[in-house]
Amino acid sequence: MFNPHALKKRSIPLATAVILALAMALSGCLGDDAAPSASPSATPSAAVTPAPSDSALPSPSPSASIDPTAPASPSNPANPNGSTSPAAPAKPSSPVNPDVSMSAVTALRLIDDTSGWTGGEGWIARTDDGGASWELQYTGGSFAVQQIFALNSNKVWATLDTGSADGLKLIRSTDGGKHWSEAGTTPNAGFLHFTNDGTAFSGNAMTTDGGQTWKKLSVPNGVIGDVYFHDANNGWAVQSADGEYRFLHTADQGKTWKTVMKRASDIVPAASVIRSTGKNDAWIEVIGDSGMSQTSYVLFHTTDGGKTWLPAIVKNTAGAGPAPGFTMDDNGKYPNGTGSRPGDLYAVNPQTAFMGGYCPACDKPNTIQATADGGKTWSASPEEFGGYQGQIIAATDEKHVWLIAKDSTEPTVLHTSDDGGKSWQKAYTFDKPKTED
Repeated sequence: MFNPHALKKRSIPLATAVILALAMALSGCLGDDAAPSASPSATPSAAVTPAPSDSALPSPSPSASIDPTAPASPSNPANPNGSTSPAAPAKPSSPVNPDVSMSAVTALRLIDDTSGWTGGEGWIARTDDGGASWELQYTGGSFAVQQIFALNSNKVWATLDTGSADGLKLIRSTDGGKHWSEAGTTPNAGFLHFTNDGTAFSGNAMTTDGGQTWKKLSVPNGVIGDVYFHDANNGWAVQSADGEYRFLHTADQGKTWKTVMKRASDIVPAASVIRSTGKNDAWIEVIGDSGMSQTSYVLFHTTDGGKTWLPAIVKNTAGAGPAPGFTMDDNGKYPNGTGSRPGDLYAVNPQTAFMGGYCPACDKPNTIQATADGGKTWSASPEEFGGYQGQIIAATDEKHVWLIAKDSTEPTVLHTSDDGGKSWQKAYTFDKPKTED
């Protein structure tokens, strides 16, 4: 029987480790890989929003699931643009400790359908064989990895929660994860994504020097959840006020915001999740009430810069009531989500996205569905997955998708699919979490 732990590269004698470290230092970098970049409904209304006001940089980031156990995983494809290099970071990482337990998985990032990184409490590992084996590349103490983002197979960043009030520690590798250095601090826990070596966005903050310094971008009052900047000239936000919620767009780094959609709602949104795979593309999830282990939500999609919006998923539940802006009479009129709560949202491009579902009362809580037509139709995977700590989803295209089913007492498991979720393989079983006696 296949034992994935047998492939883990650990227990290296000291002399061998020194030789390997010298060899790795002399080795060259890996070759660069690249990764990718409609559907109308719900006529928008244009209106000028109240004058923008600055918001404090440290702002909580809702994950793609409002379930407290669900992950906050990045979900838009790698973008190999530009080459503005920041100043060389100080403080290289310490040598890898091969005895670190690869449990408590918290992040996942793919380069292509065979390679990527995952991380957890105090560790980062890389695979190049479709997840069948993982090589530890970073073991920096007990700090949990919050996010991993990669531009290509060489350039990768990760954020670590050190408990600092100043934000998350940012580390970086330029040789595929062989060596890591401190790159700065991200001022909030928003979705981190780089557009080139120097420029990145995290919530309402922007850096142009690789994370050493950050500029606060102006956002409107009454924003629900984090704003999302696809690039310096295209940002999105969800605002709630006066019995309605609104989708806002900026084309000038937040100096001005325009209402591109508004919808009356008896339900005040509890949170929102925004993802974008192009300057005119946005997937916006608006999360409503919760009750009886259920949460209602709606997922909208635009491919024309917000001129038109498609209600891609409307999830009404008996325990939590209707999705924001909808009624129980809308059941059956729109695609429905799997599970009883929203899981992870991963947008690949304007046509392809994966939406997870989570059911804490079910024997196998994690589910997933996919769209290949911009959200008009969805195909639910016939498989359900264990794991009572939520899920992490990552994909490279409409066929290749990975799902990590997390658990706090049993081993976390990686499942992979090469046919868009129609069938799955159990690719790897991570270490069982250590329990206190």
